[in-house]
Amino acid sequence: MPVKIFLVNEISVVEKYCRKEIIMKDLINPLSICPLFKGFSENEILCVIQHIHYKITCFSKGQTIAIEEDECSSIGIVMEGSVEIQKVFASGKTITIAQLSNGNIFGEVIIFSDMNRYPSTIVSTQNTRIMFITKEEIINLCSFNHHFLNNFMGLLSSKILLLNRKLKNLSYQTIRQKVSNYILEEYHRQKKLMIALPCSRKAMAEQLGVPRPSLSRELINMREEGLIDFDKNTIKINNLSALEESLYE
Repeated sequence: MPVKIFLVNEISVVEKYCRKEIIMKDLINPLSICPLFKGFSENEILCVIQHIHYKITCFSKGQTIAIEEDECSSIGIVMEGSVEIQKVFASGKTITIAQLSNGNIFGEVIIFSDMNRYPSTIVSTQNTRIMFITKEEIINLCSFNHHFLNNFMGLLSSKILLLNRKLKNLSYQTIRQKVSNYILEEYHRQKKLMIALPCSRKAMAEQLGVPRPSLSRELINMREEGLIDFDKNTIKINNLSALEESLYE
């Protein structure tokens, strides 16, 4: 009889250990692809999450995570599922600014701002789990973990560069200039004439701030003029110098 009780207790301990291991793995996998934990080993990620307070919230498909002008007091990390950053206009029109999936972050730019309000609405597009880490915990992490601090600063720098890129695009007057600039930036990033499009045609149009039909027409015009060739997922640059010259027309 004592042996039986011992075995039951032993199994219970093993089950608890395995359950804890599954929960930790469930957290470590998405965090390992998060920019904030770039270069961290699994053990280092585990050490971090065991020493901070965080909250994980589940959202169903179509549920609003944050509304424009809501106060932002935490960063959010997508652990599972996907979300959209949306701009909702008074007319009812909605534009998707960005799509986020596993490991992606939101709120990191505005959390330390004096105007710490969400500039857009965030909506879950699938059943989604979000890890929320408060401003105070981010400060603690940056204080005791220089690797995390370096990743956080790098993330903010990348966001600033992206903003500069968008402002540069706004300075162009014509659709031809906007499309040419987009293609040239991808050419410099990918370092080849056959570039893989990083997003859908719809997302590309929204990023450039032009109607999708207008984007399609301009791409066709550029193909007919011999500047580029394209299919659904790629664009091939046929005349690099003419593409560059189109920015100054």
